[in-house]
Amino acid sequence: MSGYVRALAQAARAAQAHVAAASGDMRQALLEAMAAQLLAGQDAILAANAQDMARAQAAGANKAALDRLRLDAARVQGMADALREVAAQTDPLGEITRRDSRPNGMVVERQRIPLGLVAMIFEARPNVTAEAAALCLKAGNAVLLRGGSEAAASNAAIADCLHMALREMGLPEAAVALVTDTAREHVLELLQLSDLVDLAIPRGGESLIRFVAEHARVPVIKHYKGVCHLYVDRAADVEQAIALLLDGKASRPGVCNALETLLVHRDIAPAFLPRALAALKARGVVVRGDAAVRACDPALAAATDADFDAEFLDLVIAARVVDSLEDAIAHIHRHTSDHTEVIVTEDPAAAAAFVHAIRSSAVMVNASSRFNDGGQLGLGAEIGISTTRLHAYGPMGVEALTIERFVVRGNGQVRHPELLRDPPADC
Repeated sequence: MSGYVRALAQAARAAQAHVAAASGDMRQALLEAMAAQLLAGQDAILAANAQDMARAQAAGANKAALDRLRLDAARVQGMADALREVAAQTDPLGEITRRDSRPNGMVVERQRIPLGLVAMIFEARPNVTAEAAALCLKAGNAVLLRGGSEAAASNAAIADCLHMALREMGLPEAAVALVTDTAREHVLELLQLSDLVDLAIPRGGESLIRFVAEHARVPVIKHYKGVCHLYVDRAADVEQAIALLLDGKASRPGVCNALETLLVHRDIAPAFLPRALAALKARGVVVRGDAAVRACDPALAAATDADFDAEFLDLVIAARVVDSLEDAIAHIHRHTSDHTEVIVTEDPAAAAAFVHAIRSSAVMVNASSRFNDGGQLGLGAEIGISTTRLHAYGPMGVEALTIERFVVRGNGQVRHPELLRDPPADC
C-alpha cells in the first residue's frame, strides 16, 4: 500500500476533533457558508461536470449513469438548498435521549456524540460530495470522500468550494478529505484503516457495494440495490394506483427508489391493468408480465424469476397478478432488497397487515416509492439508504451519523461497599 489514503485519513481524523469542538452555531454557519460557496462556484462546477459528461458519453455510459452524473444550475441550487436545510436542523450533539434514576441515586443518561471519521465510497453522483460532507460536519464528524473516476472533475470542483468555506470559518480543510487518485488500490487501502475510519458507506452499484463489504475491515453500511414493489390491492383507487405507478417508474427510472415490480390483486386487475399498461406504454415503459398480465396484451414479453429479482434502473418493469394480499406479501419476501414497498388500498385493515408483514426500510401506504429519500422525509439530505439492520435503517441523515453513549452522574456510589469496610483484625 502506498500510504496515500492513510495520510489523508490521519489528517481528517485530527481535523475531526476541531469540528466536534465547534459550537452548534458555528457548524450551522459553516454549512451555510458551504452553500454560498457552491452557488458562487457554480460556473467552475458546471464546467468540470461538462468534462466528466463528455468523457462518460465517449465511454458509452448508459442513460441512467449519465443522468446520475449530470449537473445543471437547478441541481447545483438543489445541493445548496440541501446544505441549508441540513444547517437549519437542530444540533444533535450533546442531546440527552434518555435519563433514568437508579435506586442507588445514580442518574444514567444516553447522550449523542459524533461517530468520528466517516468514509464515503461512491460512484457517479457528484452531489454526494457536498451532501455527505454537510451531513457529516453537522454531526461533528470528518469525512473521507472517494468518488468514482467518472465524476472526478466535478467532485474536485465541489470539494474546492467546501474547502473555501472551511477556511472562511477557520476550520481545517482536512475535515473534508477527497481522494483524488481514483485507483482501485486506494479503495483497498481505505477499507483496511480500522484504526482511523469509524464507518464506511458505499453508494453506487451492487458490484461496488459487494466489493466494499467483502474487503472491509471497518464497519460498513450496505445497500445493494433497490428492487421496489408496488402492490395494487383489491380495494385500491384505480386513478391513484396509476398515478403512483407512473411516478414510481417513469419519473426517474435510474434511481434506487424507482419501482421495479408491479403486483396487482386479481379482483382489480380487469379494471386496472388495461389502463395501467396503456399508460406505461405511452411513457416508453417496457412491461414484462406473467400469463395473467400478458392476457391483457399478448405482445408483452414473459417475465422470468430473474426479472422479479432485477433492479432494471431503466424504463422496464416486471408485473404479476396475485390472488391475495398474502400472495403479494409472499412474493415481496422472496424478491425484496429491503428498500421500499408500496401498497395502494382504501382498506385500513389491508394497509395495516401490509405494514406489519413487510420488513423493508420504508413502507408506503398510498404514496410513491420516490418519497424514500432523505430530503423528502425531512432529513434535509441523506448520506445513503441503509438496508443493513444496524444502528440505521432507511435514509440516513444527521442523527444516523451520531452514536449514543452512556453518561453516569453519581455522588460517590460504589458497587461493592463491603470492600471499604475495615478488614477484620488479625487474631
